[in-house]
Amino acid sequence: MKKNNSVSISVIKRLPKYFRYLGSIAEKGIVRVSSKELSAITGLTASQIRQDLNHYGCFGQQGYGYNVKELLNELSKILGIDKKYNVIIIGFGNIGKALFKYQGFRNSSYNFTAIFDKDVEMIKEFTDEVEGYDVDYLKEYLQNNKVDIAILATPKQVSQQVADILCEGNIKGIWNFAPEDIKTKNDVVLENVHLDESLYTLTYYMNNPKDYISQE
Repeated sequence: MKKNNSVSISVIKRLPKYFRYLGSIAEKGIVRVSSKELSAITGLTASQIRQDLNHYGCFGQQGYGYNVKELLNELSKILGIDKKYNVIIIGFGNIGKALFKYQGFRNSSYNFTAIFDKDVEMIKEFTDEVEGYDVDYLKEYLQNNKVDIAILATPKQVSQQVADILCEGNIKGIWNFAPEDIKTKNDVVLENVHLDESLYTLTYYMNNPKDYISQE
């Protein structure tokens, strides 16, 4: 399905939520689901769900709902997770280790191919699944290997320097967990993740419950 150019970022950010809940439904053996049933599960309105999905095509049938497997397949294509991606981690502290062990990446589209850190022995002690390298080898590694996504979990003092190396190394996307926003070039896609912002948002809603209830 062709994507409508007018799709907003809020719609795009809801797509992974639909995919996650549909995957849970599929595991239970449910064959089809209505927008009303999805509404009860996701907390979004049935109208919102239909509008979001209609940006990408007509997937449901009136009186029938959505075929769970077919909708999962379509969302997989829309999100791009019907493909395989080679992923590297730069910075193997607590966040890097947690992301590497996160089960959501297992048996999925993301294939870890290398880990980079100043402490190579620490990488080897932690895992033998993926080769560990000194971060000084990063530039050479990118020249000789196809890498799609880099997970950046370095100290903020070196995050931009490492990002520049990644951009020059034909990386396609950077998932940045360094405690500082970075800039990219050469059309490299960037997603900055700040865990403290998510926590601050949580405490804001705890203190302003009316705002949370009214959000879509």
